[in-house]
Amino acid sequence: MGSLRVLFLGGTGVISAACVRDALEAGIDLTVLTRGRTTTRPVPDGVRTLHADVHDDDAMRAALGEEEFDVVVNFVGYTPADVQTDVARFARRTGQYVFISTGSVYARPPHLPVVESSARRHNGFDYPRNKLLCEETLERAFRGEDFPVTIVRAAHVYDRTVVPNLTGWTTIARWRAGKPVVVHGDGTSLWNLMHADDFARGLTGLLGNTHVVGENVHITSDEILSWDEIHVLLARAAGVEPRLVHRSSEDIGREIDWMGTVLSEDFRYSMVYDNSKIKRLVPGFASRVPFAQGAREIVEWFDADPSRQRYDAAMDAAFDRLVGGRDG
Repeated sequence: MGSLRVLFLGGTGVISAACVRDALEAGIDLTVLTRGRTTTRPVPDGVRTLHADVHDDDAMRAALGEEEFDVVVNFVGYTPADVQTDVARFARRTGQYVFISTGSVYARPPHLPVVESSARRHNGFDYPRNKLLCEETLERAFRGEDFPVTIVRAAHVYDRTVVPNLTGWTTIARWRAGKPVVVHGDGTSLWNLMHADDFARGLTGLLGNTHVVGENVHITSDEILSWDEIHVLLARAAGVEPRLVHRSSEDIGREIDWMGTVLSEDFRYSMVYDNSKIKRLVPGFASRVPFAQGAREIVEWFDADPSRQRYDAAMDAAFDRLVGGRDG
């Protein structure tokens, strides 16, 4: 593993920063290419760092030259044009190109448990639709051009810097102000949250594995939680009473347009994944961080510096209207 030369496109996001740390600990010869603008998750010492905008061909050529890598991992590909450029850029310069996609490409409503061969669908909002178009572009490149792609799908990955719901810190702020929080549906739909450190262990185990070239695999948690349970664990971590009010996705969407789309197309459905494939490919892999622990890490991080606590007044007002006098 120590001789494996790996290039990360991106390395300071929620997922990619954890993968940088894990790859470094595994002894990988890692190069991280970013725009160099993010300070929340700085690249650690011991990692070679390059700066360029992946959408700027001249800057990329200047940064990379004619270097070759055993593995290239793209954490920042969001449109078919992004990955089509990479097919041309890295053809014959890498033995494995790993594209980080999303579990949101699976069709809704799903047939449970979701496996890698489950139906995919262009869902009703841009992020999963474009990720699926990226997958299709790369699959064609594998079939037609022998481009060595591996597609890795993340579900809902968080780290200590992210409150993993659609309302962020406003959820905690409302509870601490004595207000209830709105949860979509009846709160019983099942969801998958995964700590970024757990995802990273799975990804590192796939790097350089020629058996997964041409394959796709999701890396998700075995801990299945309802949305009510997720909110209760957040409330306990914040030291407050988990006061909840349930409203339909449609009602929420009438107050907060963008949220209605995400809820109706994605979050309203239970998502339970079969992780047999990643466990077969990476022996010993398991998700180790339960959300009770993750929630405590989140609250501790936000409380350590109140400037991190982004409160959305418009969201708060919309929740007040949705609550309509009910106190949870």
